[in-house]
Amino acid sequence: MDVPEVLPIMPLKDTVVFPFTMVPLVVKKESHIRMADESLEGDKIIGLFPESVKGNDLTGAIGTAAGIYKMLRFPDNTMRLLVQGISRIKIKKIISTDPFMKADIEIIEEEDVDLSKDMETQALMRSVIDDFQRLVDLASYLSEELKILAMNIDSPGKLADMIASNMNIDVGEKKEVLWAVGPRDRLRQISGIISRELELIELGKKIQDEVKTEMDRSQREYYLRKQLEAIRKELGETDDTGVEIDELREKIDQAGMSEEAKAAADKELERLMRIPPAAAEYTVARTYLDWLISLPWKDEEESDVDIREAGRILDEDHYDLEKVKERILEYLSVRKLKKDTKGPILCFVGPPGVGKTSIGQSIARATGRKFYRMSLGGMRDEAEIRGHRRTYVGSMPGRIIQGLAKVASKHTVFMLDEVDKIGADFRGDPASALLEVLDPSQNKEYSDHYLHVSYDLSKVMFITTANILDPIPPALKDRMEVIDLPGYMNEEKLMIAKRYLVPRQLDDAGLTEDRLTFADDAIKEIIAGYTLEAGVRNLEREIASVCRKVATEVAKGNADRVIAAQDNVADYLGPRKVFQEIASRDDEVGVATGLAWTQAGGVILFVEASKMPGGKGLQLTGHLGNVMKESAQAALSYVRSKADDLKIARGFFEKHDIHIHVPSGAIPKDGPSAGVAMVTALASLASGRKTRHHVGMTGEISLRGRVLPVGGVRQKVLAGHRAGLTTMVIPRANEKDLEEVPQKVRREVNFVFADRIEEVLEAALAKSEARPRPSAGQAEASAGEAASA
Repeated sequence: MDVPEVLPIMPLKDTVVFPFTMVPLVVKKESHIRMADESLEGDKIIGLFPESVKGNDLTGAIGTAAGIYKMLRFPDNTMRLLVQGISRIKIKKIISTDPFMKADIEIIEEEDVDLSKDMETQALMRSVIDDFQRLVDLASYLSEELKILAMNIDSPGKLADMIASNMNIDVGEKKEVLWAVGPRDRLRQISGIISRELELIELGKKIQDEVKTEMDRSQREYYLRKQLEAIRKELGETDDTGVEIDELREKIDQAGMSEEAKAAADKELERLMRIPPAAAEYTVARTYLDWLISLPWKDEEESDVDIREAGRILDEDHYDLEKVKERILEYLSVRKLKKDTKGPILCFVGPPGVGKTSIGQSIARATGRKFYRMSLGGMRDEAEIRGHRRTYVGSMPGRIIQGLAKVASKHTVFMLDEVDKIGADFRGDPASALLEVLDPSQNKEYSDHYLHVSYDLSKVMFITTANILDPIPPALKDRMEVIDLPGYMNEEKLMIAKRYLVPRQLDDAGLTEDRLTFADDAIKEIIAGYTLEAGVRNLEREIASVCRKVATEVAKGNADRVIAAQDNVADYLGPRKVFQEIASRDDEVGVATGLAWTQAGGVILFVEASKMPGGKGLQLTGHLGNVMKESAQAALSYVRSKADDLKIARGFFEKHDIHIHVPSGAIPKDGPSAGVAMVTALASLASGRKTRHHVGMTGEISLRGRVLPVGGVRQKVLAGHRAGLTTMVIPRANEKDLEEVPQKVRREVNFVFADRIEEVLEAALAKSEARPRPSAGQAEASAGEAASA
């Protein structure tokens, strides 16, 4: 067919028509229908061009001149055309656009290729034909006739056009093939397209084969399970074991376990399927799977913590404890900026009743985490931490794993309470088992003996509590950051009682502030006269006792509104239980006031020394430990070596036995910090100089008279202040520890810092009148006269 130089142009949106190919078209636009009508009345040739991204601007575009072979009209005002491509054409100029587009075109002649001389093109054609035949075999949308058609085409350009028109490829790729004028270029393009399609189809076939294999395996397992159910039914085992196995398998898939744990669970499940339900091993395997499923394996999203709100919650729950709150907010701030940071292992150390456990609960509330408390007091079995191996009857995981399974969250505040009271015997050492748990660099792959798979504990925030640090093994102590929670001053106890204790006990007793009001002087009287402690536990008990007695009166109708004041506290609590012993004492010979530190906080103790006729004997009473006994022997040796300097009568120690007693003999006492008090008591006894009763002291001694530093200075100073001491002697090396003592206490107490025993005796012993050193007989006569007087 002769193609005229001017043709009507029809842009095609989703179709590309190649030369020598026949394509059906659907015409909807009114202008295109009119163009087809006029073409059918004329030479029946139109220009078909892929729609350009530039819209109607097709100047320079390459398309196809096509002849219209058939036309059908439909009732919906659309037209169906059957067209066949004739040749490639190029638009030189758009002549008109109304009522439809017409353009001046240029025919692109097909390049002749002599295959007998062009071996490269011939090889390329063979390769394309072979690949296309393979594609026809694999692709269901290509008919077998295309293989024969491809073999009978001897023109490389026509071969490329035929293949491109029949393949399901993108319109853009078809357009690129149409615009490739050279036959070799078209063949190379179509060769790459065929290779890609072959890879996609082969990959899809491989996936289908794998899916079919999985389906066949699942069907096989299904049939085998059905057969197994039928066998069990014949044997009379008509329980719901199959349903139970399916439920377990579903729970295992949804638990989000690690690969190691998932493999262990699947293996145990396969074993469970082969065990009869009546067998004892069935329960063991089922229990193991239940523990694995109940653990929180998934890394849930950690909520973003509002630091200001966290600080407000800590202030709301606890009075003072600024150092503890500051450290917790530091941890939360770092965690907010760096989510994957390894958290510290905090250890709260302090006497009972200062709020160690409750501040752990506040941390959980401030961070939005769950809270779990585990008491370690009296624990002696290592299996309590690491779990029992499954070979034992009734074996279970350790309490760490049990706690996490109970709260069902990795992001948990896990409190290990009373870590200083762990025991150790033939059953194991629980403290050593905690080394892995409380090490952020190791607990990411924590292994419980029962589970026997690794479990990640790095997301858990561990907090430990202790009364004293000494019993904690050094290796365990090294893994923890120690934060001291010292005892409270009376003023702090008053604020704690008003904010927390009184409202809580009023609520527990069913009272309101309208029924019972505590005056400040009443609370102060309870603190000073009925409690002697570092914390506030006994204070809360006494307040609760007042509330119960008032509640009894209100319930009887004997009272409507009660005000607890200082003058009526004794009506509810009876006579005072605590007296300021220091205030009731006078300066005495042979009695020194020492400062001590116990698990219950700081206390004062009196070291009493007495003499009796004898010869160089030393008797120690008061339930003293070995270290304290050695301190007494060292004190006696030092006083004897300094007899001349202390103006002690000649022959005093040769003619007397010495008895040192520390009252409250039922309470065990130990430690070196009572050394200076023992030296003072012995020096007072031997020299006859009285000790100042308002002076307290602490410090270890050496045989050379040096005063060595001790621990627990803050607690000791607070205890001395509560007892009414006005002067305290402490080692000079402990002067820095006074920074932790409240400013109010430092203003009210006179501190003497001593490097040597002489400085302690100067502050603790009353001045004596200058007189010549007496003999032993004169000293005894003087002492007898003084006793008679």
